[in-house]
Amino acid sequence: MEEWLGQVAQNLGVDKELVRLAVGHVFGFLQQRHPQGPADELISNFPGAEEAVAAAAAAPQKGVSGIIGKIGGTVGGAKGDLVVLTTRLAGMGLSAEQLQKLAQAIFGQAELVIGRGKLQIMTDEIPGLSSFLWPQKS
Repeated sequence: MEEWLGQVAQNLGVDKELVRLAVGHVFGFLQQRHPQGPADELISNFPGAEEAVAAAAAAPQKGVSGIIGKIGGTVGGAKGDLVVLTTRLAGMGLSAEQLQKLAQAIFGQAELVIGRGKLQIMTDEIPGLSSFLWPQKS
């Protein structure tokens, strides 16, 4: 994972530890939505992922946790959870462009680890995410 984190960090122009936390937040998000399923398989087969999820869970939220909880609760469901995740990542200092690149890197690597079919099980229910990842989805 270290080499991959370094490549993603360089592509985003940020510190590798920031990328590790962001990856941990994304994987934690997937794990909460799909416990004992493809997310657990992804995390257990992606070296360093369990540690990244633990580090993200332990990281301070920099005063945005109450705000993002309210935003997510207002929107509700998978879309609300995605708003919470996106807000948390943006609160870490990632721009919209960096978030887009990060998502492509994470989900591209996840597809290599568990395959597109299992990844789509997790992403298809999140409004807009699957069409963002695979615009020509058939």
